[in-house]
Amino acid sequence: MAEGPILETHFPDLKLMSRGKVRDIYDLGDSLLIVATDRISAFDVVMPTPIPDKGKILTQLSNFWLRFFSNMVEQHLISINVADFPAPCQPYAAQLAGRSMWVKKARVLPFECIVRGYLVGSGWKDYQKTGQVCGIPLPPNMQEAQRIPEPIFTPSTKAEKGGHDENVSFLQMSKSIGEEMAARVRDISLKIYTKAAEYALSRGIILADTKLEFGLIEGRLMLIDEVLTPDSSRFWPADRYKVGCSPESFDKQYLRDYLVQSGWKVSDPPPELPADVVANTRSRYLEALERLSGHGLES
Repeated sequence: MAEGPILETHFPDLKLMSRGKVRDIYDLGDSLLIVATDRISAFDVVMPTPIPDKGKILTQLSNFWLRFFSNMVEQHLISINVADFPAPCQPYAAQLAGRSMWVKKARVLPFECIVRGYLVGSGWKDYQKTGQVCGIPLPPNMQEAQRIPEPIFTPSTKAEKGGHDENVSFLQMSKSIGEEMAARVRDISLKIYTKAAEYALSRGIILADTKLEFGLIEGRLMLIDEVLTPDSSRFWPADRYKVGCSPESFDKQYLRDYLVQSGWKVSDPPPELPADVVANTRSRYLEALERLSGHGLES
């Protein structure tokens, strides 16, 4: 039986390892079960209202990209087919269907690997103050949302629950995980972004920036977690893109804009979202999936 929107999972026979803003992760011993709920966050605050099918959209899109990059980088995915999952997962098959990934357990590198191809968001704010983005000099007189001459790699720390990621220099990253590993992560992140941006543009979408995560399994570098979803990337419709303003997007910028216009402040309790905001947010996620993968939501 199909399940309704899921804000939080409850699987008594499985060991809950962590709850993130969106994902619930269960420890299966030598592997993990990652379940994408329908939670949505804005400004690092989880909203009380779910976005129907959001977890399924994120999982399906991540799976598309993992297959897309399968010849470029090793990855942690074992299967998204619930029938393949270990026996303890099977009683929860209905809730897991379409929104979960069975993955290898990796030693997660403690950095978000961010690649920026366009000057927007916190990068734009940084540039306005310093002429740089995360310490990387850019040409003078650039405008908001302008394409950066060459994509730049700007790592950040992975925040503890409730905290904020902090931008760090490549040198700081190198000191933490070693020069060779940092260079490998930077180079593969830039290759993934460049290939994804080229493909997305062929589907009428600009990939402005993205955030990737990596881990190690027996010393081998693995692409892990979600990949190139609207939660981890900025996707813009190419036919409505223009320099000089923050473009319309397929990500949760629509929700952020709604919250700002409503007068809500981060210090306030998160509000219930109106039905039209939920529907419009869902439609943006779904359109990103359809345009990028060429398929609608699989049941």
